[in-house]
Amino acid sequence: MNAQRIRLIIGLMTLALVGIIYLQIYWIGWSIRLNEEQFDKNVFAALNRVADKLQFNDTKALLEARDQMQGNDDTQRMTQMLRDGKSDSVPKSPGQGQSFEDNVTMWESMKITQWLEVKPLAERIQLDMLAQSVREEIESRGIQTDYQYGIYSKDRNSYVIVNDHFVVEDSGPQISHGGAPTLFNSPYKVNLFTQDPIESPGYLSLYFPNRTRLVLGSVIGMLLLSVAFTGVILFCFWYTIQVIFRQKQLSEMKNDFINNMTHEFKTPIATISLAADSIGSPMIMSHPEKIKRFVDIIRQENRRMNSQVERVLQMALIDKKDFELSIGELNLHEVIQQAVDNFSLQVEKREGILQTDLQAKSPVIEGDATHIASIIHNLLDNANKYSPEKPDITISTLDVPMGVEICVTDKGMGISKEARKHIFDKFYRVHTGNIHDVKGFGLGLSYVKAIMTAHRGLIDLKSEPGKGSSFILTFPKRMES
Repeated sequence: MNAQRIRLIIGLMTLALVGIIYLQIYWIGWSIRLNEEQFDKNVFAALNRVADKLQFNDTKALLEARDQMQGNDDTQRMTQMLRDGKSDSVPKSPGQGQSFEDNVTMWESMKITQWLEVKPLAERIQLDMLAQSVREEIESRGIQTDYQYGIYSKDRNSYVIVNDHFVVEDSGPQISHGGAPTLFNSPYKVNLFTQDPIESPGYLSLYFPNRTRLVLGSVIGMLLLSVAFTGVILFCFWYTIQVIFRQKQLSEMKNDFINNMTHEFKTPIATISLAADSIGSPMIMSHPEKIKRFVDIIRQENRRMNSQVERVLQMALIDKKDFELSIGELNLHEVIQQAVDNFSLQVEKREGILQTDLQAKSPVIEGDATHIASIIHNLLDNANKYSPEKPDITISTLDVPMGVEICVTDKGMGISKEARKHIFDKFYRVHTGNIHDVKGFGLGLSYVKAIMTAHRGLIDLKSEPGKGSSFILTFPKRMES
């Protein structure tokens, strides 16, 4: 799968994911707005219903007051004067020249209006009836939450009733809006006694401290499920992207491995073929020493090919965990010294330096001498290959609380931060431009890590581009059974 196709797939997946998240957010927002509208509708319906009940009770009280006025001596006297036609003795009335019934009705309305103007708003409301009405209307609409209510008087410019209590007016400074700023700022308000001949004297307001929680309560389950499923989708999307890039990287590393393996095998095969043809030449057959030389070349190249094949097969066994360590006591200093003696010739050919600094006082551990010698050889080989000029390699040991530490340090090209993340992966190689300028299959460091893990040890890397690298191996004194 080429890079352009991968980018196209990732782009489409990203677009689909963004679309799904947008739709989720839109539907959740729409549900919340719908709940808010329904909640507001129910609250205002309850307020209007309570206001109607207050209006009904107040009208009933006014009718009783009118009946009382009709039985009053002054009212009877004014009525009799109107019947006798003594209009000059009656106080000025807006119904001059009208019928008797109209004049009486208007006179009674004037008296009622005067009565309303002087009667305070709080006295027109029955406290128990108000509390019961508010509670019944709120609960009948399925609103199960705490609330506050109050009656606001426009004359006093403050609340006169708050939560089943009258607000006492004193001579001190007024608290903001009668001590109920939350009620005053609440959007849930309806005017009271709108049928009065005069302006509405005040309004009833409601406040819900837990309004947001109540509105979200019905969608919280859907919201949580949406967030959970969106999180799962995001995780799957992220994981899929990681898998795609990982597979792309593995594909590139395997292709690199095949190219390098082909290159590594092509040279010895060509050399063996050339040596075999030379042996068959009549000019060579008469010179036994030349035949011996070509035979030695064939054997050397054959061993080289066999070594490469053995390394690949060895990594396959390690991946399957189908290998056993030959555990025994060994002296790390002896293993290191032997590896240095065998490898020093390659460093000297490049006019380099390979030195040791063996400071561990207890270098004896439990381990497999063959595998440990092999991983030390691999680290020395890497240090040599990735040193552009005259290698300067140091291998040191040190006693540590866990056991013994071996450090292989070079002053070569170093390893970048990005490459350090994959340096121990199988088939991974740090390239220097041409993929064949540094020979190898990319199996060395993955083999080192596998053997260290098998020995219950640790491996660490410290490197800085342009200044070199240090591979640190820490072996325990005793392996756990």
